[in-house]
Amino acid sequence: MSASPSQLNPYASDAYRRYVLVLLTLSYAVNFIDRQLISILQESIKLDLGLSDTQLGLLSGFAFAMFYVTAGIPLARWSDRGNRRNIVTYAIGTWSLMTALCGAATSYLHLLLARIGVGIGESGGTPPAHSMISDIYPEEKRGTAMAIYSVGINIGIMFGFLFGGLINEYLGWRWAFAIVGLPGLLLAILIRRTVAEPTRTVTPHVGQHDALSDVIALIPRSPVIRQFFLAVAIFSIGGYGAINWLGTYFIRGHELGSATVGTWLSLSIGVVGAIGTYTTGLLADKWGQHNRAWYMWIPALAAAVMVPFYGFIFTTDNTQWALWLNLIPSLFLAVYIGPGVAVLHSNVGAHQRATISALFYFVINIVGLGLGPTIIGAISDALSGSLGRDSIGQAMLYVIPTAFAWASLHFFLAGRALTRQAGNTAS
Repeated sequence: MSASPSQLNPYASDAYRRYVLVLLTLSYAVNFIDRQLISILQESIKLDLGLSDTQLGLLSGFAFAMFYVTAGIPLARWSDRGNRRNIVTYAIGTWSLMTALCGAATSYLHLLLARIGVGIGESGGTPPAHSMISDIYPEEKRGTAMAIYSVGINIGIMFGFLFGGLINEYLGWRWAFAIVGLPGLLLAILIRRTVAEPTRTVTPHVGQHDALSDVIALIPRSPVIRQFFLAVAIFSIGGYGAINWLGTYFIRGHELGSATVGTWLSLSIGVVGAIGTYTTGLLADKWGQHNRAWYMWIPALAAAVMVPFYGFIFTTDNTQWALWLNLIPSLFLAVYIGPGVAVLHSNVGAHQRATISALFYFVINIVGLGLGPTIIGAISDALSGSLGRDSIGQAMLYVIPTAFAWASLHFFLAGRALTRQAGNTAS
């Protein structure tokens, strides 16, 4: 008796593809729970360990990002050659354990080293997952599939803020790290035992050379990739600046408790943000069938819309207005990831996908996560003498709206380049 297609290739089953996509999305959610948990705990950590805003910015930003990107590219190169499923499971186990160890830190140095461990572990999660998704789903469905995966960001931030705020208020910041970190080990085991490594597909009309230098050379050579990378670098300064400091802003500037702030931010960035992330990926696939420029123009419009809302949030004294209006820009914080990765993976070969994803996250993390929270923290410290507790809001006002306005321009230019690319291909 011959084997059925689903026995020879489990990904022939739509149900199995959806199951794997759900597990990979959950892994991304756990990634962001563990990564962003520290942002709602910052004020308690600052008081307990006697830290400055600059030190907090380094913990949640530059120190994490440096090791994230340093380990990310070699792990992505391994993913383009090795078993991606196994790499994902090793990564989840590492970052989950290191998150739990953050709760045992007794000094700034100990907490810094544990955060570095989280960064190294998380660097091995997304590039192999992106590569797997591109092999599971065809090009015309990748924007939606990548958007579903990217909803993991919003889910992770939602539960990071919610659990972090509640546990911190009732048990303290150390227990928050321990309780939130350890369950990831169970997810790693589930993925290792139930997910099959997919067969790599071939991208038509795209070279399959997989040397790192070949992939890096694509960035300046391709107008689409070049403009997109510029856009996401600048956008992520504003995005990570908002995500990492909004909790502190509302706790310090509006004198709210961590449980209240965690609940509100879990609603805005988590629930509302997930709707925006998924919907924009779906619209990109739909409108992109007629004009592929929409894969970039949707993020361009979203970034432009965010500017006036954040300008109001950081200047109003009305706490309720600030909390409610934060729902609007929260729709769009991860809007570029699904459509953007779909475009990137359509412009590289099958054995370059994890690497281009790693370079994508290199740019986001070294520029956005590395600089965004750190710059805001440094500006806040510089203004604290004259503005006191209001310095964090003023620092965010200087950085965040500016970043989104600038990024919108480069997303628009990337869309124009996509239109020209499509015209050249057609001719």
